[in-house]
Amino acid sequence: MKRKKLLKNFQKNHPPVKKTPNYIQRLQTERTAFDHYPEVKFLLNHALMANQLLQAGRLPQDLPNLTLPDDIQDRLYQRVNDQYAMGDPAGDREWDRISNLLPQVDKDLRSFRDYLEEHYGMWAYISSSFTQQLAQYLDGKPALEVMAGNGYITKGLLDQKANVIGTDSLEWQSENETGKHQVAPIEKLSALEAYEKYKDQVDYVIMSWSPDGVPVDDELLAAIRRDGHPVKLIAIGEKDGATNSPAFWKHVELVNDPGIEQLNQYLPHFDLINDRVYLVK
Repeated sequence: MKRKKLLKNFQKNHPPVKKTPNYIQRLQTERTAFDHYPEVKFLLNHALMANQLLQAGRLPQDLPNLTLPDDIQDRLYQRVNDQYAMGDPAGDREWDRISNLLPQVDKDLRSFRDYLEEHYGMWAYISSSFTQQLAQYLDGKPALEVMAGNGYITKGLLDQKANVIGTDSLEWQSENETGKHQVAPIEKLSALEAYEKYKDQVDYVIMSWSPDGVPVDDELLAAIRRDGHPVKLIAIGEKDGATNSPAFWKHVELVNDPGIEQLNQYLPHFDLINDRVYLVK
């Protein structure tokens, strides 16, 4: 019996997968199904641990790239051959079992960001090690987080005893179940309102994953420039990609800063989104 089966190609611009409460249960079932295949179990374990920490109100750990290796079928095929003699029907059944499950595992791992967004309102993946490094970068200087959402960056910085104020318009709360997962105190202010209120009290403004196509990021940048105020803007997002407005990426001037480059070493890239930390002016 032919053991190899092709996985369906995953397209970068795939339509978002609507998550159900059974998503995590399915990951747990898949982990059990691949208990003897460490290449797959390793990735499932990381996703499940991140979810467990978030459920407990803590920031998650760093994630590896949650993409199955290109040669995963060859690896699994070899493992089956190592366990069973050629021609053993049990080996054929085992290969059929795992190869039939593999496309769903691949889809579920690639959909982990969708789950985080829909269940926790976590758009940028913020780990505890990243916020620890961000706190070191701020070096005790006061910071304002705008569009903080549920406050994952603010929480991580507060955990590090950093001086930070978290703000968000919170307009989305009434329409989105994820608004019930706030993890830090968030003051109800739009980005521009927050900047106007706190600009004389902070040295940094942190803006993470500003919505794609919404020009509030460009308006904030313009306000900072108009004032000529010595406030530094830290933006986290995917340049010319999944975040921010085209106007923002057109108008920003990126500052070359070794500290920012160091920060980027702690920003996990676990899927096709290549978000980064930028110091802009």
